Amino acid sequence: MTETARSKIEGPSLEPDLDALLAGDEKAFERLVTQESPRLFRIVFRILGDEEESQNIIQETFLQAFQRIKTFRRESKFTTWLYAIGINLARGSLRKSKRMTSLSDSDFDRLQPSFSKGMFVETVASWDPLRIAEQTNRHEILHRAIDRLPEDYKTIVILRDIEEHSTEEVAKMLEISGGAVRVRLHRARVALREMLNPHFQYQRQSAE
Repeated sequence: MTETARSKIEGPSLEPDLDALLAGDEKAFERLVTQESPRLFRIVFRILGDEEESQNIIQETFLQAFQRIKTFRRESKFTTWLYAIGINLARGSLRKSKRMTSLSDSDFDRLQPSFSKGMFVETVASWDPLRIAEQTNRHEILHRAIDRLPEDYKTIVILRDIEEHSTEEVAKMLEISGGAVRVRLHRARVALREMLNPHFQYQRQSAE
């Protein structure tokens, strides 16, 4: 099942009863954990690639959310605030354990378009990695490429292209501007296209 198909089956995430949560209603918090754990686990696991550590992060996320719930200022959806906690914990764990990407920043930059006199040397076509994966059934290849991206870009692709959060939601989760989200997403997609193009070209040649 594709990521998009699974999202359609699951449906949109419903906002929890915030008033009940703020009042310390344990049943409301239990419903929150049941409702949000599966999707939050997918995000954390994609960032870490370690199931046991991802489970630990999920538990710590809900613990921190419970302890800090009165600090929620209603400036975003509650689930956006919750996911921000989990994402920050996952990224902190990634840095601490040094399970970092094999693609260095300099290697990533070399995958970006070249400029000459302020103009692109080559044309950069619009490219959607999720649609490519669905059309060609190459999920494993795509996700291995995503795993090689520098952390900031990998997280953006996971949240925007895989989990399909809006630019505004991602910006709030990562505490960056919407413009920064769009720039990083574009650069990540360009890098992914360059990493995957050799494979696609080989497949086309083999089919001819």
